[in-house]
Amino acid sequence: MPPARLARDTAAFYAAQSAFSDPHGLGRFYTELPDDPAQLARAARDLMLHRLDGELFHHVVPQDRLHNDAETRYLDDILRIVIERNDAPLTQRREAGDRFVGVCRDFALLHCSFLRHTGTPARLRSGFADYLGPDGFHGDHVVTEYWDNERGWLLADPQLADPLVISAWGVDFDPMDVPRDRFLVAGKAWRVIRAGDADPAAFGLHPPEEGPMFGEWFVAHDIRIDLAALNKVETLLWDTWGTDAGGHREMTDETCELYDQVSLVVGDDVPFDAARKLFAEHEGLRTPRTVVSLAPFNGPSEVTLR
Repeated sequence: MPPARLARDTAAFYAAQSAFSDPHGLGRFYTELPDDPAQLARAARDLMLHRLDGELFHHVVPQDRLHNDAETRYLDDILRIVIERNDAPLTQRREAGDRFVGVCRDFALLHCSFLRHTGTPARLRSGFADYLGPDGFHGDHVVTEYWDNERGWLLADPQLADPLVISAWGVDFDPMDVPRDRFLVAGKAWRVIRAGDADPAAFGLHPPEEGPMFGEWFVAHDIRIDLAALNKVETLLWDTWGTDAGGHREMTDETCELYDQVSLVVGDDVPFDAARKLFAEHEGLRTPRTVVSLAPFNGPSEVTLR
């Protein structure tokens, strides 16, 4: 297989830190990090605990951490929390009680920051995984997409970068090369639903019997989050704005037609110039300075981004 090629401007864009992934003055803690993407994923996993990991790690997560850690938008603030709890090198595995308590986006953001530090082009991708929930359901999830000079863009799930987690979820693939039929990026999920090849009720935060967080409107929300991340605006997963923001359950024909077009840009193959242009020029898709955050524990609020 011939080596993959990435346009110079695209490589430079995704190898540079964003306002969200930049460690700022705490970058001095990156000096001992390895260069290998898999080792960086494990390092990120060993600094963090998912909100739902308590039982798996035999740890009772304090309520304040459960509610508040994952509200941390920026990587430098995440690092401050990690270092305040244990100031050992970032390559040292933390005990569960010393870890940042986040969600999938936080694992991916930290991994992405580490990769960009090494000069590896990397970006967050929002979509739906079929390996973290009941059979047949595609759960809302975020992973890292990083550039491999031999194979091109690969999906990596740093949340899985621990044998204990892989075993608990029964994962049967390399977490550094997630099959694209096991994790559907948001645009691809939208297209299979619109083609009638998948049930919209099989895509969301949790299955229909557990609450109303599923369906086309939810996939549209993930498309907005994914388009923003492709433009290095890596918001919280419950930040909302723009066209069909705020959790509307009904999708008009006009709105569906808009996401039909956007889904072509936020698929497995991302046309870089088109993604940049769409985000810059479409007011209903571009992330504004102030967003509405529908925080799961703390309730809705308006948040002004840096």
